Amino acid sequence: MTQPGEGAGPESGSPEELRRYPSTLGGAVYLGVLILVATGLAFAVAGRWRAGVGWVGGAMILGALVRLVLRERDAGMLAVRNRYFDSALLVVIGSALCFLAATIPDRVV
Repeated sequence: MTQPGEGAGPESGSPEELRRYPSTLGGAVYLGVLILVATGLAFAVAGRWRAGVGWVGGAMILGALVRLVLRERDAGMLAVRNRYFDSALLVVIGSALCFLAATIPDRVV
């Protein structure tokens, strides 16, 4: 009979239990989303705020779609809560940013 905590080593588990490193696919997607957000921020700082906010919103929507498609263990840092909650929150934020960038009127001085 094993005690609690015994037999939980790498030699005793299934392949899912043995995996203790982040997924390269989820990590790559996460880095891609970060690069897109950084690009959007660079556009905003350069004075093209509409394009910048659009890039950030698009990155959020892309992250939501990938989060919805990837398995839990492959989602990497995109996985914070439930798959559908994460995706819905990212879609709402991304859609709101894109909507605001498209509808705020230009300021004429």
